[in-house]
Amino acid sequence: MKVAIAGAGVVGLAIAKDLRANGHDVLLIEKNREVVALHQPALDVTWVVADACEMRSLDAAGMAEVDVAVAVTGDDEDNLVISLLAKQEFAVPRVVARVNTPENQWLFNDSWGVDVSVSTPELLTSLVEEAVSVGSLVPLLELGDGETHLVEVTLAAASPVVGKALADLELPRDATVVAVMRKSRVLPPRAEIELATGDEILLLATTDAEEAVYRLLVGP
Repeated sequence: MKVAIAGAGVVGLAIAKDLRANGHDVLLIEKNREVVALHQPALDVTWVVADACEMRSLDAAGMAEVDVAVAVTGDDEDNLVISLLAKQEFAVPRVVARVNTPENQWLFNDSWGVDVSVSTPELLTSLVEEAVSVGSLVPLLELGDGETHLVEVTLAAASPVVGKALADLELPRDATVVAVMRKSRVLPPRAEIELATGDEILLLATTDAEEAVYRLLVGP
């Protein structure tokens, strides 16, 4: 897979390093020549010194050939522009963008070419809530146009689905179980899995379906 990353800050460098270690072809775009000179010797990826907000620069870098574009600069406006150019001008199949200021989260949707947005403060808040919440529906990640979320429910003893098999759950049409986490084990969502107290259920659900998911897994 070929991945273009815009922004060689701490986040961009870490993503590039991990993707390269996993065998992916990584293109790292950074406009600061000093930053490139500092990190290029230690990171074996394709470096491009350019402004990723300029279509001409992205074209010269080969953006039209990438499978995933990742905009992780420290500026939300730049990340939105990069995402829009990647999606609309170069038809990149998957665009991931970093949200630096949580108040700007609402902008990061498909109107700006963003398939997945990641807000570190919101993600940390969700993870804290997920760690301490039992019997609650906790949103973990916003996907697509903002109408679909990755959510988590830790089943309490009083959950109406404890003892039921996944196949017997009457989930709404716009919700699906992604995985069941049980005592540090990740179980694929097989129909015969019988749910137990303490199981963490990961689901993809639209905003409209979340209330029904809550009633089903938590109770009225």
